[in-house]
Amino acid sequence: MLASIAPSAASADASSAVTVAAKGYDLDIASAPFPDLKVTVSQTTDLVSQGLVVSWTGAGKNSVRPDNGSGGQDFLQIAQCWGEDPDNLGHPDRTTCQYGGFPGKPASTRDVAVTDEFVNARDAQYTSPSNGFTIPAVTAIPYRAPNGRSVASVFKNAQGVLTHYVLDPLTGKVQSASGTAVKDGVVLPDKISSVDLATNEFYTQYTTNEVPWVGSSNTGTGSVKFEAQTVMQSPGLGCGAPVTATDGSVMGQSCWLVVIPRGTQDVGESYITKSGLLWDAWKHSVAIKLDFKPIGVRCSIGSTEKQLSGSELVAAAIASWQPNLCSGPTGSSFVLSTGNEADALNTASEKTPSPLALTSRPLQTSKVDPVQYAPVALSGLAVSFSIDRRVKPVGDVPQKYKDRDTEAFTSLNLTPRLIAKLLTNSYLDSLPTRAPATSASLTYFGYVDSSNPGHNARNITVDPDFLAVNDEEWKYQDLTGPSLGDLLLPSGRSDEALQLWRYVLSDPEAVDFLNGVPDPWKMVVNPWYTSDASINKSGTAMTVPRVDFPKSDPIERAATKDGQTPVNLVAWRPYTADFENGAYLTLRGDGQELGDWNPNSSPAKWGKSVRNLVGTQRVIGLTTTAAAARYQTVTAALRNASGSFVTANSTSLLAAAAAMTPSAGNARVLEYDPTSASAKAAASAYPMTMPVYAALNPVQTDAGLRAIYANMIRYAVTKGQIPGTAVGQLPDGYASLPQSWVDQAVVAANAIEKGISPIVVAPTAPAATASVAAPYVKAPAVASPAVTAPVAAAAVSATDPTATGASAGPLVGKPTPADPVIGPIPAAIPAGLLSGLLAAGGVPLISRIRRRS
Repeated sequence: MLASIAPSAASADASSAVTVAAKGYDLDIASAPFPDLKVTVSQTTDLVSQGLVVSWTGAGKNSVRPDNGSGGQDFLQIAQCWGEDPDNLGHPDRTTCQYGGFPGKPASTRDVAVTDEFVNARDAQYTSPSNGFTIPAVTAIPYRAPNGRSVASVFKNAQGVLTHYVLDPLTGKVQSASGTAVKDGVVLPDKISSVDLATNEFYTQYTTNEVPWVGSSNTGTGSVKFEAQTVMQSPGLGCGAPVTATDGSVMGQSCWLVVIPRGTQDVGESYITKSGLLWDAWKHSVAIKLDFKPIGVRCSIGSTEKQLSGSELVAAAIASWQPNLCSGPTGSSFVLSTGNEADALNTASEKTPSPLALTSRPLQTSKVDPVQYAPVALSGLAVSFSIDRRVKPVGDVPQKYKDRDTEAFTSLNLTPRLIAKLLTNSYLDSLPTRAPATSASLTYFGYVDSSNPGHNARNITVDPDFLAVNDEEWKYQDLTGPSLGDLLLPSGRSDEALQLWRYVLSDPEAVDFLNGVPDPWKMVVNPWYTSDASINKSGTAMTVPRVDFPKSDPIERAATKDGQTPVNLVAWRPYTADFENGAYLTLRGDGQELGDWNPNSSPAKWGKSVRNLVGTQRVIGLTTTAAAARYQTVTAALRNASGSFVTANSTSLLAAAAAMTPSAGNARVLEYDPTSASAKAAASAYPMTMPVYAALNPVQTDAGLRAIYANMIRYAVTKGQIPGTAVGQLPDGYASLPQSWVDQAVVAANAIEKGISPIVVAPTAPAATASVAAPYVKAPAVASPAVTAPVAAAAVSATDPTATGASAGPLVGKPTPADPVIGPIPAAIPAGLLSGLLAAGGVPLISRIRRRS
């Protein structure tokens, strides 16, 4: 074990957080609902598709949630806008805000029926006249996109047919309409019965990032996570689109984050019911400028493009490094295909030219390992969660907990046994509702019906096992939903999956649970996942540890009417696109829950539920520490081998690195083994820490390609280890590599470039390799092997690579968001996953082609 482990020298950028006060910014502070409001945004520069923390003081106290007739009381609304108001410089233009995507929500639409005498003069140009008692006046704030197009406001005529008017982009007046008469720029009222601006070509309730309601505590303070969207997720915003300055430099199109304070009532109303875009509310908005990295800016056209393959853990770091790796004789742009690390490493171990493998494990072989391993990143897996409080409506609930109702939980503890329960669909809510109670799993659970459910908990938040290791406040919550019964998990094989299963199996209590032993509260494992063949309903034991996350239970909810297709476990709880997608969905409060059956679609299919909004979110997702940091999701504290609950941060990642031991297959590849003596002695170590190695057989025949890979490795472990948000720096969610790791990486890079094989320089005895597919069997404790220093391949001096790089034009393509639907095997991949990999100040071209199998 390393006695101590210090990161290499590095310095971080200063924070770009910005605070704006209503005083001095509000256009009518005398009538402001919260004149003392101050809003802080956690990051305002170098933005990609990511999460931001928006916090505030001086807002309304004890906010009231919305209901069917009111938008709530004393709350805030948050939206992203792209344009500046020409009449109020330094303020955003309300016609450029992505707002109103949730139809039918009071105070959260772009349009509203109004009484003529209460129409503000600033709104008159967007207001249609009333027609007696038949048709009310309608004020509809249009939406203008950066390309000059306006949202076609959708009106229903007297026959209920949807018609449209189009606004002149210069005057904002109606310039044409279909099926309606226009006079003096106004649609005549005898053709209008309603307006629906939530129906538009730029965003929908499935894609919008707006926050229609977020409340404050009884002190007027609060915070919320907000999804910053680029042009990749929202073409209608255009944020981050490349803009070329007169000097030839390329910047990303900036945008605004806007907070709209709402008090207790609107003008002419007893409650808050009108749109926040109407001038009486909008004039009190507080906005902060957001500067984005340019989307699509990468290496110069014609530069070489080389392949990287394997671990998703390092994807965010490579995205940041890419623009600084383009120039020089060994410079290149890189295409990363994330997928099964073992497959990538097998290919990289051959003598024929191949992609550079990125792996956390050595080659699984009984022969001498021919691969050079260069550590390039220190990261790990994380469990993200977004769970808002909902106190029990009855019972003796302490007032202090009632006062926090709808606020988000910020801490959660998990043990290996709790992880095992989430991975095995052992909570009732993780299985399709209305499935036959005679199914093998439900019968095994002792489930009869909802009033006699047996001993297995509905979800993790009501599991006594969970309540025993978490704050007592959890026991006063009334939380339900399928997304609290399991983890959002990616499909396919990976080193990350194997490491999580190893973590589970390091705990005797979790092993007993998987072997069919009830926990102290009589909860049992789903019988389709047990490691005991005599109990497993398939007749064979589930093999663990393993490199995937199976959905083994064949339970199925039968079709009932309208030609509905059956709902199996994959349709009920679909896989995520990848680990990063888990953090993205958690940020959005999207638990991937099944929606309604749509018999009118072609073909008829199940839809997807709209995400839960702030105050009602309840999602748990498996992700990486880098993705959790990017999307600003809160992560769970995991119980480590010493019995401590630890969250992931630079300190805990480095503590785990110090406790790592040589892997069985190759002493040059370290691993965090939770059963080792060093891990049990490391109280501050994060147990899901994982190293990432760049790996290649140095006798591959393309010397030029090897030199390019060596250049990338050298940059990654030197300038690429400086923490920060700027191009070329190490993003949050990683720890800077210890100096001893840097030294090993430089030696390995030089060996790769010069063709020095580890077989020749430092032969190692082959080690027996355990099959990851073998059933887990308890074994007697054995002494941990002594840790040896990394094997030096050759004593060659390091040289820093050239790291300047030129930029190119934007990538082509402007997707239009559409309402998603899911079939038997859903696989919704949000565009947000592309932009962070296409944005790195510049943006490297990094492939999200899935190669998991």
